[in-house]
Amino acid sequence: MNVEDEIFSIDSEEEFTKTALKIYEFQLENCTVYREFVEKLHRNHPKNIHEIPFLPISFFKSHLVKHINITDFEATFLSSGTTSSERSKHLIPSLAIYQRAFTKIYTSKIGNPTEQVILALLPNYIEQGSSSLVYMVQNLIEQSKNPSSGFMLNESHKIKNAYDLAILEGKKVVIFGVTYALLDLAKKNMDLSKAIIIETGGMKGRRKEISKAELHQELKRGLSATRICSEYGMTELLSQAYSDKDGLFSLPPWMKILCRDTNDPFSYVESGKTGGLNVIDLANLYSCSFIATQDLGKMQGEYFHLLGRFDNSDIRGCNLMVE
Repeated sequence: MNVEDEIFSIDSEEEFTKTALKIYEFQLENCTVYREFVEKLHRNHPKNIHEIPFLPISFFKSHLVKHINITDFEATFLSSGTTSSERSKHLIPSLAIYQRAFTKIYTSKIGNPTEQVILALLPNYIEQGSSSLVYMVQNLIEQSKNPSSGFMLNESHKIKNAYDLAILEGKKVVIFGVTYALLDLAKKNMDLSKAIIIETGGMKGRRKEISKAELHQELKRGLSATRICSEYGMTELLSQAYSDKDGLFSLPPWMKILCRDTNDPFSYVESGKTGGLNVIDLANLYSCSFIATQDLGKMQGEYFHLLGRFDNSDIRGCNLMVE
């Protein structure tokens, strides 16, 4: 079994740990940025996943985090941002891995796209281009093979028409949307009660930030919706987590969240306590699978709550890389 197949066939904690440590050794040898970071920390012999060093996510803005011998890339994904801000860059040598990851996760958590009409309200991502989220949703739309599926740009009447037609055809409707666009839609007070709404986060400077609970309450009220989901993903990751009820995010078998102490990046807090989120995404085979994000959250069993972002984008104790 090759390593890609091994990643997507993980079905136990033991297999996850074994594969994670194998990928750690692979990336230590083949990703220069990660190797230099680990060497600065003098922590290059982990015995378990809690001892693995996590690369600060900001390195995807300042460095090319990639396999040293790969020079041909099928895509380059850029993070969303303003024209004045530096955008993270994720070089993708194989889109097949990304497609395999998001299709398997989506089918497991949301449903089979061939049975759905998928609508997308992601205006800022489309405007800025090179979005991993747009690529994923476009691919899911293509998998749906339904002419009513597609991207919508502030066209509430088209959304309603596509929704009504899908319900008549006996199809399930899924609406992906950035937070501010979904709130704009909710102002129309239209009945989308049979749709699965998936908010992808982000006001993008358009509105004041609000909590997930407040957001979901507004969307349920304005769209008569009974099911509001959230998607947790980012440019620097090839896998996603989805939340359904109670705001709890669940993970695919090849992905794991560790909650670090906000004052000590090498210590972890116990379940139920707030900390910084470290993500292991084994699908990131050819970049870095071990990333210290700027997100705050807490674990609840095998699930996690997303609580917000660090006020300061610098993650303490991790800025050891020599430029």
